[in-house]
Amino acid sequence: MIKVIISGFSGSMGQKAIKMVADSEDMELVAGFNPIVTDLDPKTYGLAENVKIFNKLSDIDVVADIWIDFSIPSAVFDNTKFAIEHGIRPVIGTSGMSEEQTAELKKLADAKQLGGIIASNFGLSAVLMMKFAQVAAKYFEESEIVEKHHEDKLDAPSGTALNTARLIYEARGHNQPQHSDDDPMGTRGGDYHGTKIHALRLPGFVADEEVIFGGVGETLTISQSTTDRQSFMTGVKLAVHEVMKQNELVIGLEQII
Repeated sequence: MIKVIISGFSGSMGQKAIKMVADSEDMELVAGFNPIVTDLDPKTYGLAENVKIFNKLSDIDVVADIWIDFSIPSAVFDNTKFAIEHGIRPVIGTSGMSEEQTAELKKLADAKQLGGIIASNFGLSAVLMMKFAQVAAKYFEESEIVEKHHEDKLDAPSGTALNTARLIYEARGHNQPQHSDDDPMGTRGGDYHGTKIHALRLPGFVADEEVIFGGVGETLTISQSTTDRQSFMTGVKLAVHEVMKQNELVIGLEQII
């Protein structure tokens, strides 16, 4: 059995991860972690008595194979570092880490030959969208990204949008050309090596993204829409099984599908 700790277990995504583990024949939930909870009785959260609940990293004393993280941007780096240092394979769905932080974690995990993944999105439609955008970037010199999320999403732009921009940049091998630096009101959005990113935060959205490529006399739009967060669990389950076979930290679900 694959023994799992879920960080952010009491949140909406954490609850879906708990169900995913419970529905899996080869996984077992051994612990939940969330620093904001005060009640450490697993029965309070509808969990089995043998599941331990922790609100301090330093108190975690269970043996586990996988650390699934759906916490918050300000905590995810420390959580992931803790997991790696304790030989627990991280499956990280929380966005908000910098490239420097992910590079540090990868160096740490790779030195221990510990498999893991940091994914900006576990939705298969979003991952495929990123892969398709990377292919299109080889043929279009200019593109922009529009990402739309619910009003409670803390980070902007989303990790998915940043990862899409990174893949586009890697495919081209150079910065996107710019036509004007005159934007006094900041309406042109964020910038990643020339690719503009526009972030919407509105009720009614869960997680949508579109990448628009422009060429002479033509445009190409690649888009995806997430209407239920349950869709992410397909990718999480796939990632859990894959990282058990890996000996390095992978950045992006697109690297393993």
